[in-house]
Amino acid sequence: MRSWRRFGALVVAAGLVVGPVSTAQAAPGGAIRVNQLGYGAFDGKAAYVLSRSVATRFSVVDRFGRRVLSGSVGKDVGEWNAAYPHVYQLDLSALKVPGHYRVEVPGVASAGFDVRASADRLRSSAKDKAVGFFTAQRDTVHRNDSKALVYEIPEFVDPDSDQTVGELKRIGGPVDVTGGWYDAGDYLKFTHIAAYSESLLWASVRDRPDGKVLAEARHGLDWLDKMWDQRTRTLYIQVGVGAGNDTETYIGDHDIWRLPGVDDHLTDPSERFLRNRPVFRAAAPGKPISPNLAGRTAAAFALAAQVEPNRADARRHLDTAAQIFAQAQTKNVGQLVTSLPFAFYPETAWRDDLELGATELALAAKRLGDPRAGAWLKQAAYWASQYIAHEAGGDTLNLYDVSALAHADLIRAARTDRPLVRELASDLRAQLEIGASRSAADPFRAGAQYAEFDAVPHTFGLATTARLYARATGDHRYDAFGQHQLDWAFGANAWGVSFVIGVGQTFERCPHHQIANITGRQLTGAVVNGPNSADLFTDGLDDYLDGMTHCPADASDPYAQYTGHDSRYVDDVRSWQTAEPADDFAAIAVYALT
Repeated sequence: MRSWRRFGALVVAAGLVVGPVSTAQAAPGGAIRVNQLGYGAFDGKAAYVLSRSVATRFSVVDRFGRRVLSGSVGKDVGEWNAAYPHVYQLDLSALKVPGHYRVEVPGVASAGFDVRASADRLRSSAKDKAVGFFTAQRDTVHRNDSKALVYEIPEFVDPDSDQTVGELKRIGGPVDVTGGWYDAGDYLKFTHIAAYSESLLWASVRDRPDGKVLAEARHGLDWLDKMWDQRTRTLYIQVGVGAGNDTETYIGDHDIWRLPGVDDHLTDPSERFLRNRPVFRAAAPGKPISPNLAGRTAAAFALAAQVEPNRADARRHLDTAAQIFAQAQTKNVGQLVTSLPFAFYPETAWRDDLELGATELALAAKRLGDPRAGAWLKQAAYWASQYIAHEAGGDTLNLYDVSALAHADLIRAARTDRPLVRELASDLRAQLEIGASRSAADPFRAGAQYAEFDAVPHTFGLATTARLYARATGDHRYDAFGQHQLDWAFGANAWGVSFVIGVGQTFERCPHHQIANITGRQLTGAVVNGPNSADLFTDGLDDYLDGMTHCPADASDPYAQYTGHDSRYVDDVRSWQTAEPADDFAAIAVYALT
């Protein structure tokens, strides 16, 4: 719900100085922000200074405290908030010798960071951690899901509530929906999010084979396979219910804070839908399926068909993808089906999902010598044109818009169709320009809107799109922009926080995640939402739930002083708005780091 060597010989370069560091000058007051994941030796390197007064010089020191680089700060790019009226951009690109460093201005030092011969190992390490988050999210304890009952889609008390009206009405089952991943900090499971995450994991394996990613991708696909009943042509969309009902005869997943292993053993009648979790379907058996669900679920199976070495398994995945895709509702499409309630994941775009599904089907069919490849390629081109005509221009790669991946793969599949390739490349460029225009005006070069939900996954999405665009077109004009987005996500932001837990020195300590909170274990690899609109905190944080460990113990907020540009970040277990991790966040991080 959304609810960190060896020190080699110094390279002679302009401004490179070795010597003791003086701290006698008065501290201007402020903070220095760097990419805590680290930098490649020959890559551009940006850092930032938040300052209460005018700053002019900076230094870089190595692990022994020796100054190895000094220079003038860049231009003052403007006020962050009343406490920090100056933000300066620093260019550390002359720092090319591998080692461990920190940046200093008089009296202020940054977090430590590494410079490596190549950024690949740094990114691979962070990617491995994000993959590990999926392992931590595996649902291995809800054994009653093996005989789950199916219920009619309920009515909710209002569009923004997950509280249902009256009793749930059984319409089918039992069905086996064991396995899969918990969606976020709770224990619900959604086809809509799993299919998106699956598509990114399989695309990651396809683009750069990785056994760890492959293991998680297969685990997730096993669950998606259970959510599709081939015999009755029924797609199930959700396991569990968020809240209880208006008559208080039962409670839901979000009503109590507990470890998942207790659910199967609950005995109170009001806990019956925690003990025996309900399942809901996208549509009646054999009836048209919401196109967003059909497109992205088909894409997940088709991507698996492109990768699986066992040809029989690959063909089976292709056939599953084809069946689901063929059942997509493409006329009189009203409100999409994503989750229950829809307000959890209010997607409005769907033609991008159909483009993605058809594109991945065409690529899988080509690999397997299936004669349907040409027909799917034509459908992909059609849905791409429809997306560009009706839905493009408002969003960038994230859970709600997968067109960037679809475009890049369609360019791969239809490379000889020059007009189509130009059209797709133009739209990829337009998406990047949305982020680039924001980045040019932002003190920390952020391309996402961090006063809105999903700032961090949008940031990883922009970094991914820059890489996809360069690969598809050979045009590298957005490479630096893409790097700035990774810098921001890993600590070069106003709060100085790496939004991937366990990466860097400063990261989320109190995630809104039941297992991590109750056990006290670090949720390494989890990607959190990050900053959000300051307006969401006008009335303070929510109350602690029963069973919730207070974190931080003193309820302090060290990041309050960095609230600015209408955005706020709070590291507190109650702050679901900024501190909750989710599968789709981790999935786009994995693909961005591939």
